[in-house]
Amino acid sequence: MSALPKIAQDLYAELCDLPPHVTGEIIGGQLYAQPRPAGPHAMSDSNLLIEIGMAFQRGKGGPGGWWIINEPEIHFVRDVEVCVPDIAGWRKERMPKIPRGHRFMIVPDWMCEVLSPSTAKKDRVVKMPVYAQYGVGFLWLVDPLERTLEAFALREGRWTVIGLYQDDETVRVAPFEELALNLGDIWAEVEEGD
Repeated sequence: MSALPKIAQDLYAELCDLPPHVTGEIIGGQLYAQPRPAGPHAMSDSNLLIEIGMAFQRGKGGPGGWWIINEPEIHFVRDVEVCVPDIAGWRKERMPKIPRGHRFMIVPDWMCEVLSPSTAKKDRVVKMPVYAQYGVGFLWLVDPLERTLEAFALREGRWTVIGLYQDDETVRVAPFEELALNLGDIWAEVEEGD
C-alpha cells in the first residue's frame, strides 16, 4: 500500500493515463495538461538542446560535465509535485548517473522553459515559484515568437534577473558562460498564417 494520500495517488494516476500527445504536470495539488508544442517552440527547444548539449554534456566546444535532458519528469516530491520543464541540466558531480526509471528526483541545477502563448502564464506564475522553492539554481525563459531570452539566478530563495537578450545577439549566460551562444541559431523561421 502506498504512503501517498488518495488524492495524490489519483492525480498521479491521471497524469500517467494522459494520451501520448499531452504533457502533464502536478503543481500545488492541481493537474495541468497541455498538448505537444507548436513548431517554433519545438524548433527553439531542439536547437537550444543541441547547442548546450554539445558543449556541456558531450564536451564538444565546451567543458562537458553536465547532463542536459529534454522534458524530464522532475519529482520535487515523488508523485506529488511533478514538473516537466522543456530542458533541464544537472552537473554530473551532483547526479553522477541518469535514473533508470522516468522519475528524476534530484533537483536540476538549471532549467529552461520555452514559452508558448498557451503556457507562458503558467511558466511564469505557477512554475517559477516552485522552481525557486525547491532550489533550482538557474532558470531561462525563451520566447521563440518574441525572440527573447530571460535569464534568472536563484539568490536567497528569490529569482534575480541576470540577463535579458533578444534577436541575434551572441551571449554568454550563466551557468553556461563558457559558451558563446548566438540566439539567431535557436529561432525557427516561421511561416505566415497557421
